[in-house]
Amino acid sequence: MSETADKIPAPPVPPVPPEQIKAIPVRHYGRWVAGALVIAVLVLIGTAFSNAKINYSIIPQYLTDGTILSGAWHTLYISVLAMALGLVLGVVIAVMRMSSNPVTSTVAWFYVWFFRGTPVLVQLLLWYNISLVFPVLDLGFYKNEMNQVMTPFLTALLGLGLNEAAYMSEIVRAGIQSVDLGQTEASHALGMTQGKTLRRVILPQAMRVIVPPTGNEFINMLKTSSLAYAVQFNELIKRATDISSTSLAVVEMYFVASIWYLILTTVFSIVQYYVERRYARGSSRSLPPTPLQRLRKNLRLFGSFRRPEVAR
Repeated sequence: MSETADKIPAPPVPPVPPEQIKAIPVRHYGRWVAGALVIAVLVLIGTAFSNAKINYSIIPQYLTDGTILSGAWHTLYISVLAMALGLVLGVVIAVMRMSSNPVTSTVAWFYVWFFRGTPVLVQLLLWYNISLVFPVLDLGFYKNEMNQVMTPFLTALLGLGLNEAAYMSEIVRAGIQSVDLGQTEASHALGMTQGKTLRRVILPQAMRVIVPPTGNEFINMLKTSSLAYAVQFNELIKRATDISSTSLAVVEMYFVASIWYLILTTVFSIVQYYVERRYARGSSRSLPPTPLQRLRKNLRLFGSFRRPEVAR
């Protein structure tokens, strides 16, 4: 009986469960110090402007003034036209520069070199004073004095558009070169001509590379158009300056113009974002979050007071 009892195995000892790990986020005191310093600087700037001799009450009144609205419209109008001219001419110059013809490629290279190497303001002033070099424009079928032909509008359009074409040609060239060479070889194997291959195969695929910097160039064009003030074109800065010369509210009018520039650039930045998001559908597994989605995520992280790595 005792021998049988000795053969009975002892019951297994249950394993001791491990202690639950309690993750404690690392405290980053430097972030709090940096945040406090930034807030202090912002408070100092706000205090300085609040005590400055600026009549803030008239700024909302002039935001919807007819003269200011006309200047904002002219700014948008010349920016769109100059960008369209730069885009069309930029595509042509990019194709010329990539051509195997040494004459066309050299001319295209010289065009880009010249317009990218000289300031936009100098180019505007050259177009504005071109009548000193060519007093009369004689094309055979059309003849007129250059002062009558080269209006402030045409001066601004040529000065801004031709300069933009140099930058757009480089953007288009980079987009075309981003398409694999096998796409061109396959199109030629199917019997497509060079021009048809460019229109049907290369450019549609290059748009994913061309669109983002083109949007940035247009937003930059909205601000660069302010240089047309030097050639007496009635854009936003010119209109604001005209008002300030009679009302003596110089700084206030610059604030009004700045607000309108911020409005225009913000609207077109949103448009640019959604255009880029559309062209990213074929190259990305998941689309980037929209600004509203990013805002909700940041609010959740801010409300949790945790690091983004451990936030649930």
